[in-house]
Amino acid sequence: MGEDRPGWKGRGGWRRTAAGAALLLVAALAQAQSQPRGDLADLSLEELSNIEVTSVSGRAEKLSSAAASIFVISGEDIRRSGATSLPEALRLAPNLQVARVDSARYALSARGFNGTVANKLLVLIDGRTVYTPLFSGVFWDAQDLMLEDVERIEVISGPGATLWGANAVNGVINVITRPTQATQGAQVGGGGGNLERGSAFRHGGALGADGHFRVYGMYFDRENTERADGSAVRDGWHKGQVGFRADWGGAGRGFTLQGDAYAGTLDQSQPGKTSIDGINLLGRWNQRLAGGSDLRLQAYWDRTEREIPGTFGEVLDIFDVEFQHGITPAAAHRVLWGGGYRHGRDRVRNSAALAFLPADKDLDWANVFVQDQIALGATLELTAGLKLESNDYTGWEHLPSLRLAWKPAADKLLWTALSRAVRAPSRLDRELFAPGSPPFTQLAGGPNFRSEISKVFEIGYRAQLSDALSYSITGFYHDHDHLRSLEPAPGGGFALGNLMEGTTQGIEAWGSYQMARSWRLSGGAVFLDQDLKRKPDSLDPTGPSALGNDPEYQWMLRSSHNLAPRQELDIMLRRVGGLPQPSVPAYLAVDLRYGWRARRDLEVSLTVQNLSDSSHPESGAAPARSELARGAFLKLRWTP
Repeated sequence: MGEDRPGWKGRGGWRRTAAGAALLLVAALAQAQSQPRGDLADLSLEELSNIEVTSVSGRAEKLSSAAASIFVISGEDIRRSGATSLPEALRLAPNLQVARVDSARYALSARGFNGTVANKLLVLIDGRTVYTPLFSGVFWDAQDLMLEDVERIEVISGPGATLWGANAVNGVINVITRPTQATQGAQVGGGGGNLERGSAFRHGGALGADGHFRVYGMYFDRENTERADGSAVRDGWHKGQVGFRADWGGAGRGFTLQGDAYAGTLDQSQPGKTSIDGINLLGRWNQRLAGGSDLRLQAYWDRTEREIPGTFGEVLDIFDVEFQHGITPAAAHRVLWGGGYRHGRDRVRNSAALAFLPADKDLDWANVFVQDQIALGATLELTAGLKLESNDYTGWEHLPSLRLAWKPAADKLLWTALSRAVRAPSRLDRELFAPGSPPFTQLAGGPNFRSEISKVFEIGYRAQLSDALSYSITGFYHDHDHLRSLEPAPGGGFALGNLMEGTTQGIEAWGSYQMARSWRLSGGAVFLDQDLKRKPDSLDPTGPSALGNDPEYQWMLRSSHNLAPRQELDIMLRRVGGLPQPSVPAYLAVDLRYGWRARRDLEVSLTVQNLSDSSHPESGAAPARSELARGAFLKLRWTP
């Protein structure tokens, strides 16, 4: 039998942490009932519950009515965090595991299976899917945007495959930028510190009678990280990016055209430098039709180039087109249906170290879906959906889901969901070989590698208990089958197979509490139990450790305080449990930001990260891994 990954049952620390969190919640609830209500608290929490999100049902709906474990990071949250990159901004979501590997790389996932090649989380930026078919994951060093232009980031933990397709197994991150009408005029910003420097500009203006545009440019330099012995890792990261967006029309009819181009290089000791380049262009048309129906058509092209000297190079072109149509055939039904087609043209330059065979490959995906939101009563709604998606490796996959939501009151929601999600094979699973020439004595892709399957049950509750306190709590259970394993190959070496299985289960919760008119506390926690093992006929020598490296718990607490009309103080504490293999110790990180609006058009801020220690690792094996050092960053933002 396979080796079980240890869970919470045998660790008293997990239970003590959960009990402590429960006591804190009860204490906060008791205090909230006696806390006087302020105007700012009324406005803030009402606005929070009325935020419109689109990632759960594909249509705009209030956050308070969304039947999923969803957390929203607002643009204001990002500004007050002092984050300088998209992965750092995603630390604000308590339902994500974010581990920084070095200057450029991150491991990012939800509900486990985390690593630099994590493959069960779907990421979108303004509707453009940014995962690579090379390994079904995300190259986080290539994903960037001007954070001041972000309107919100919707983070769903749990499957979203019925709407978003294969690979939306453990979660969906949907980054949504502001419409250009909200970013008119000029903005210039820049800053620096002991670990990085950067600058950015943006300018927005009008286009005819009903159009607006913006253009932007940004650049950063990040210093090398160091190992525990003080030696440099030589991973300094330098990247520049420019882009534009233009919007025409209004709510009834609108068209958007946007694009980005970037280039980056990585310092390293070996000859040559790792480099990335990319360009993308997206167009989207929305039309409200007679009878209350609506139509959306979107298409984009995305080219990425990556060169890792001595390892491999890649040029990938993605062409994607999709449409969706929303109709209301009867008073009790809201139907959303649509489809899409995606073509990938992947060209790999192999090396003696590893190869993808064939080196050049064209890939095609197609999908159709339908979803019906059925009102079973004034307070009860059932959402049933099905997506059929095809890929070149396994053909058609079916991705169904059922969601039931009950609102006993306007400020309370109880929901539950059943879903089936799929992680389809990638080029790595079928076509990776090492070394890069016969007889491939180390590793070969599995010619019969099939899709990984997850069947998921969720139950959640969201409530605003008073004008000062709101919270969300979700319990989840994932049953996984056909997980990737490493099996002995007949001719020697190993081949990738599907002989791993298991379950993940846990609790995720977060809340917000208005301590006073100018002071808000917010926080969240995730407790995760994994029971992953080999199947009886597996001969995998590594066991489930190769599937990811995840903490059993993590929690965060944020304090946002307006010290005076022009002064802000933000503090965030993050506690992340230890990682099992390779072993990484638990750590507590304390980040602080002080902001001062010196004039109406000038903001100055100082952000200090990792106040609690001089450095700590978040991922990787000792002694070669990077230690993340304490850093300070002074930033100026001018909006004339």
